[in-house]
Amino acid sequence: MHSFTVKQINEILKGEQVGNTTYSITGVNEIRNASNSDLTFIGNRKYAKFWAASNASVAIINDTIDLQPGDNRAFIKVKNADLAMARLLEAFQPETPAFNTDIHATAVVDDTATIGKGVKIGAHCYVGKNVVLGDGVVLYHNVSIFDDTTIGPKTVVWSGTVIRERSQIGAQCIFHTNVSIGADGFGYRPADDGRGLVKIPHIGNVIIGNGVEIGANSCVDRAKFNSTIVGDGCKIDNLVQIAHNCILGRSCIMAGHSGLAGSVTLGDGVIIGGSASIKDHTVIESGATIGAGSGVMNDVKAGQTVLGYPAVDSREMLKQWVALRKLAKK
Repeated sequence: MHSFTVKQINEILKGEQVGNTTYSITGVNEIRNASNSDLTFIGNRKYAKFWAASNASVAIINDTIDLQPGDNRAFIKVKNADLAMARLLEAFQPETPAFNTDIHATAVVDDTATIGKGVKIGAHCYVGKNVVLGDGVVLYHNVSIFDDTTIGPKTVVWSGTVIRERSQIGAQCIFHTNVSIGADGFGYRPADDGRGLVKIPHIGNVIIGNGVEIGANSCVDRAKFNSTIVGDGCKIDNLVQIAHNCILGRSCIMAGHSGLAGSVTLGDGVIIGGSASIKDHTVIESGATIGAGSGVMNDVKAGQTVLGYPAVDSREMLKQWVALRKLAKK
């Protein structure tokens, strides 16, 4: 169990300590559920009202919030409590599962594979022909890496993930459980004789940049030709679909259950809300935001926020919702 004093926590965050407490901090919790050995945070004024009744002895608090800690309690004032909490959670983070041996005896590693320094490969993994694993790569149990794939240094791949042939994965990525990289794209055409569907071969690959994180059970399909590309720093939630030949710029965010149809292009910093769906061959320019549950049928301009199904400018959609509500009351 990790244990910190208020002073030690403030040394990590480099904030301003106000007040003090005799309690040691052994955990982090939500303000209404915290105990006296917990630290909590107040990043929004609406949570300040819960502080008096909270059992937490320490809170990280935005320096714009006017509040006193009280007896045997302390605040650490910072510019952004959310970011400060993220830094502190790293200090409380439990150790990840340990490997008893670098390469488990049940792992199958092809003789042509190149294995970097400090690589760890768990039980029942498969590493195919001409695969390159950079220094410090970690493959947890039951991961499959198919032929001619390259994975950059310090990338972590959790159990059940399958990375298909010819994929190119950057450094310091995290793939959570059961991620699928490089499966065939969804491509079919009606047969000439009208009987059934003809499968379209997908002979491209997937390229994933550095620092990408992909949540559990998400899929990135290989391109029909050329590459499906996920840019540096993208963060993909659970249960997300990225179809063939999509191109994501840097630092895009896709929330759970959202999906891109084939050949969608995202600029840098695009945010896609949960359960949003993007039509094929659509371009969403840098800095745009797609509201949760929206259906995007047309291109979206840089910095624009769209909502609804079909998605339109957020201000226009809000006007429509207000009008509909007024009509419903009549």
